Amino acid sequence: MSSSSKAQLSHGRRQFITDGVTQDCRADGRRCIDFRSFQIETGIVSNTSGSARLRQYGTDVLVGIKAEIGSPKQSSPDAGHLEFYVDCSSYKTTEMDGHVADFATHLTKSLERIYDSQNILDLKSLAIIPGEQVWILYVDTVVLECCGNLLDCISIAVKAALYNTRIPGVSVNDEEGAVELEISDDPNDDKKLSIQRVPVMISCNKIGHRYVVDATQEEECCSSGRLLIAVNDRTNICSMQKSGTGGLDPSTIFEMIETARQAGVLLNQELLQTLKREEYSNNEKCGFFAN
Repeated sequence: MSSSSKAQLSHGRRQFITDGVTQDCRADGRRCIDFRSFQIETGIVSNTSGSARLRQYGTDVLVGIKAEIGSPKQSSPDAGHLEFYVDCSSYKTTEMDGHVADFATHLTKSLERIYDSQNILDLKSLAIIPGEQVWILYVDTVVLECCGNLLDCISIAVKAALYNTRIPGVSVNDEEGAVELEISDDPNDDKKLSIQRVPVMISCNKIGHRYVVDATQEEECCSSGRLLIAVNDRTNICSMQKSGTGGLDPSTIFEMIETARQAGVLLNQELLQTLKREEYSNNEKCGFFAN
């Protein structure tokens, strides 16, 4: 959060928010460890391999995934890979301070760090001809609106879109020495991705001497430091990043990690249950962490 963003909040308002966090009663009535409710929809963009939309009060995020055949990376010739892109041009806020491209790049790099491991997804299952042809998943995110906690919301929407993604079956013909790939148009040949080890991001924002999860924009303005922790449903910490200029006490860091671990497991479980309900109810809108 830039200094100009902080200036948009009066001293009295910042003090009110900080005092509320100290007393474990935030401005919107939540405790420090409470999340706001979400709504998830999947399969809403027809020209993609998978898609999801997350809405949370003033936040609206749309993710589309396109599977295309291409060349593997030199570092992992027998595996496919993911390419991330975040577009914030539809969303205007003082948080960007006029630097929309920089803000979008920051979000893109954060997603890349979360998924910077072959243990997150079975990328080898995306190989068609190892060393030559693989599936590349282009994960495009559009931020339509935001009311704080944006990276966490994006990570949830990306996981939902991966759950919705279908990879077409491919047959390899190498008659007469020429290799040809034939993509099946039979939906029964499609395969799903396993998202069991895919994490969601839990951001712990330090406000005063305490910290909160799922911060609002106003709370982010009051935050002096933030710990970003990616957690999957197996309680594994997949990545951890610190942002902000303020320091974090070691004991507080351990407490943040444990809180993020517990919250992340619950969030992953609720998300998966919601996605399964939606899948089996013909894309009926479902929410989780509902009041």
